[in-house]
Amino acid sequence: MARETHLETTIGTSLVRAVADAKVLMVGAGGIGCELLKNLVMSGFKNIEVIDLDTIDLSNLNRQFLFQKQHIKKSKAHVAKESALAFNPNANIISRHQNIKEQEFSVDWFKGFDLVMNALDNLDARRHVNKMCLAANVPLIESGTAGYLGQVTVIQKDKTECFDCQPKETPKTFPVCTIRSTPSTPIHCIVWAKSYLFGLLFGNAEDDDDEVLVKEDSNDDDIAKELAALAAESQALKEILASMDTEGFAERVFNKVFFTDIHRLRSMEDMWKTRKPPTPLKYDEILHQTEDLPGAMDATTLEAVTLKDQRVWTLRETVQVFSESLEKLSTRLKEMRETDPEASVQFDKDDAETLDFVTATANLRAHVYGIEEKSRFQVKAMAGNIIPAIATTNAIIAGMMVMLAFKIINKRLADCKTSYLVYGRHRPQLIVSEPLAKPNPKCYICRNSYLAIKTDTKTTTVQDLIDLLEGYSISDVEIQESGRVIYDPDFDDNASKTLVSLQLTDGKFVEVVDEDDRKIILCLKDVDMDSLDGERFQIEGDVEEALEQQTQMKQQLRDAEAAEQQAAHVHEEDPDVIMTDDNRKRKHDEISGPTSGTSGSGEEAPLKKSSLTSTAHPPLAEDEVGNGSSTEQAVDVDEVVMVDGESFNVVVLD
Repeated sequence: MARETHLETTIGTSLVRAVADAKVLMVGAGGIGCELLKNLVMSGFKNIEVIDLDTIDLSNLNRQFLFQKQHIKKSKAHVAKESALAFNPNANIISRHQNIKEQEFSVDWFKGFDLVMNALDNLDARRHVNKMCLAANVPLIESGTAGYLGQVTVIQKDKTECFDCQPKETPKTFPVCTIRSTPSTPIHCIVWAKSYLFGLLFGNAEDDDDEVLVKEDSNDDDIAKELAALAAESQALKEILASMDTEGFAERVFNKVFFTDIHRLRSMEDMWKTRKPPTPLKYDEILHQTEDLPGAMDATTLEAVTLKDQRVWTLRETVQVFSESLEKLSTRLKEMRETDPEASVQFDKDDAETLDFVTATANLRAHVYGIEEKSRFQVKAMAGNIIPAIATTNAIIAGMMVMLAFKIINKRLADCKTSYLVYGRHRPQLIVSEPLAKPNPKCYICRNSYLAIKTDTKTTTVQDLIDLLEGYSISDVEIQESGRVIYDPDFDDNASKTLVSLQLTDGKFVEVVDEDDRKIILCLKDVDMDSLDGERFQIEGDVEEALEQQTQMKQQLRDAEAAEQQAAHVHEEDPDVIMTDDNRKRKHDEISGPTSGTSGSGEEAPLKKSSLTSTAHPPLAEDEVGNGSSTEQAVDVDEVVMVDGESFNVVVLD
């Protein structure tokens, strides 16, 4: 009661009541999530749902203060709930140890919340939550930290930028011949283990689609021969995979990768004229020559001794971890493929078995090439592209998230700002804020129109969907789902197939693009035909309004492109300058002082140069680097010029 009285004095009775009634979804219960959940229950929020797939690890305890040593290996969501209730027993917290991308967490489920708050540590999940909140038209508070840096912002459909409005930094790529034949650093070995061998064994080789590994120019005969040899190696390993369920599978894989393939590389004498050749390893020789060494650490015993994952394993330990993790992952893959023949195991830095495998294979690779080996803790950081989180950074960002939550619950979106924690930079301020940006007219996510559509996916065909669209004068459509082409005028093979046969089931997003390039996203809701009152479909939303909205957005895009062409024209006339329009100026000119360049006497005075903050980077993920690790970019404003009666800042590029 004393807490509520204090809150009423601080933020007002009406807001306290609104906060108590609000339903909040918190996604992620890690570094930011622990601080955030504690802040929410102490700030009067009483209806909170928290979801996190992860379990508590020893390395979490230095900054995730809702967890203690006895909680290791337990669900983060469940333990966070119990710990947070100690701060406010009157709070109603629902905890879920699940993946936010599971089918049950549909658009309708998201619509049941007044506010969603992200405290995630991976790009894929953040993009998913962003898309779901846009489809449900629920405000999202996005956050992230990286070391001493942090960000927090608000995403609201049609009013602000979404998470995908600004491009993300592309992952670093490595030449395939370096990764596969001549590694020289620990990161080369880790990329090989994670992106090549793990994918090849468990069904998701990233180098097949050039996402991580980049093929070198094969016009050179030597390189072409090496690439052909590497392809032959991959094929031979795939043939070994056929014996996955038989005894000795781990030994066959080991000897193929670390003995046979290494011997082949050693035979290429020219390759080793200026570098030390690799040393082959034999499975049985390693296991039998060091019998007196302690046993390997598997996933269940790894944390039994404090900081054990922070030491480098012995060679024998590494081989045993390789064998045990390979067996466990093979069993998992077999079980998954009993229900889905195309299933694959995905690497996750928080998945003990996948991390064990990548650590073991990366260190075996490093041993072969005489490269420094890394501890499991170090491999986790490098493979997950993370940097250690700072507890104080998480606390500051979580506090700012609650302040934004107050404004959103109080219907004051216009007062919300994007804030950056920029400790250690040239600015004297610890926190720098700017107004929320408008949606990017070129965004391929938030510039879409979303409609929910009910149908029986077991009996409805693609042709039925096409007929429905044509009834709204949406013709010559192309239909896609997650990048898969389901139908277009030149590919009608699927027209007679049912939606469920194409895995278009409940909760799936179907993209429909018509001849005028208008895009509508249909969110499927699978229902029994009997509930549709004799109709094939029921659409929730106004199709005509969605089409009109798309037409307007296309016009906005054309206007934006015209403005860019005008800016390019100015740049062509004077290549030493660039002109920023109103939308782009936000990313370059947070100017301290007047922008009109007038002195106190009213006379024109030169504009002072000032260092500016770039906000073109997306929010940082907690513990994540690679999607916007820097929030500042120094740019100098030299002068203000007039173009067609409007003033623009002119920025000289060094």
